[in-house]
Amino acid sequence: AATKVFARKGFYNATIADVARTAEVAEGTIYLYFKNKDDLLISIFEHSMDIFVQAVTKELQKISSPEEKLKKFVSLHLHLVEENPDLAQVLQIELRQSSKFMKEYEGGKFAEYLDLVEAILKEGQEAGTFRRDLDARILRRALFGAVDEMALDWLLMKRKKYSLDTCAEQIGSLFIGGIKK
Repeated sequence: AATKVFARKGFYNATIADVARTAEVAEGTIYLYFKNKDDLLISIFEHSMDIFVQAVTKELQKISSPEEKLKKFVSLHLHLVEENPDLAQVLQIELRQSSKFMKEYEGGKFAEYLDLVEAILKEGQEAGTFRRDLDARILRRALFGAVDEMALDWLLMKRKKYSLDTCAEQIGSLFIGGIKK
């Protein structure tokens, strides 16, 4: 309910009462589980990242090639955006407007997301597929930055000028081309 409300009204214009009404519960019920609106927003992020990391981990177990794992990771991230536009808007736009999130968030599930990318990169380095002279901690942030920016751009486009499948393919190819041994 909060995801729908935050996507429709924007985080700052939405109220806990709006969320309660959409969820068809009393406003006080929301406060039994969340301290405030920021806490609710952060919980949406944490829950979404947890589901994403679990799903991606399961999918990546089916793939042996680090290159293919990296491409699949990018593809799954962008498919999440396409298949869940309300959630994507909340995570891409509204979350960044929360000063509490920007100042106080300590990593949590996002760290697991980055660790997953780093594990793929290190696997490729150990296999001799990816360059060993590159720091996987830097690369994981660079990959996230590229995927995150394209997801945001796609969400904000009035007319979709490209598909997220094309985007995923090009980000994967560009990134792998730059780190391949």
